[in-house]
Amino acid sequence: MIRGLYTGASGMRAQEHRLDALSNNLANVDLNGYKRDTSVHKAFPELLIRRFEDNAVFRFPLGSVDVAPIVGKLGMGVEYNESYTVFEQGSLKVTENAFDLALDDEGFFTIDTPHGLRYTRNGSFWLGKEQILETKDGFPVMGENGIIRITLNHIVIDKLGRVWQQENVDSDPELVDTIQVVGFPRSRFLQKQGNSFWSENEYSGQARNLEGAARPGIHQGYLESSNVNPVTEMVNLIEVNRAYESNQKMIMTHDSLLNRLIGQAARY
Repeated sequence: MIRGLYTGASGMRAQEHRLDALSNNLANVDLNGYKRDTSVHKAFPELLIRRFEDNAVFRFPLGSVDVAPIVGKLGMGVEYNESYTVFEQGSLKVTENAFDLALDDEGFFTIDTPHGLRYTRNGSFWLGKEQILETKDGFPVMGENGIIRITLNHIVIDKLGRVWQQENVDSDPELVDTIQVVGFPRSRFLQKQGNSFWSENEYSGQARNLEGAARPGIHQGYLESSNVNPVTEMVNLIEVNRAYESNQKMIMTHDSLLNRLIGQAARY
């Protein structure tokens, strides 16, 4: 009976982790390039329940076997394993802003921050005071040759990420640089840093430039929406609340039965 209290408590704890992930997803549903999280849990090994009165052992020359009939299985609860980021492609939305960029496949923009290089799918950029292509927080967007500085009025970024600038639409284009797009051997292990940034670690592997067929296309004048479906997340949120309540009621029932057991035993 006491085991049931711990099983119910582990279920409530698991739903808390799911609730945290779902709440964070809904809070960032309108954030460009956001990738939803999902909470992953693992079950403790189940126990076989055998009929108590029929316990017997059948012996044979090479050993023995328990012949007590199996009634069923007893779950031992679950525990939190990890929060897993789902890197599905978000839909592209038109902005017609020359500095808004979107990737149409796997890959990340590289951003230079005070804490080192960080990586993002949020292509909402602008031209800073020093004519440097930056994020809205003022961090430079990296090209293959360093920081991208734009000095002329008209800018075109093609699907290969090449940045062209012109004095006007009739003048000859000048190649500034190519936007750096990187990938990782195991992107699922990237760490979220806030402000739409990810950082690499020993599990994700080091960033490598994507080239040729592996390089995603870059779309100028578009932004990638988050891959969060608010309807699905709300349904999952309701499911989490119901599961939490069920585990809570199970604990209350076990507590009531344990109270009755102790009360009756004390009487006799």
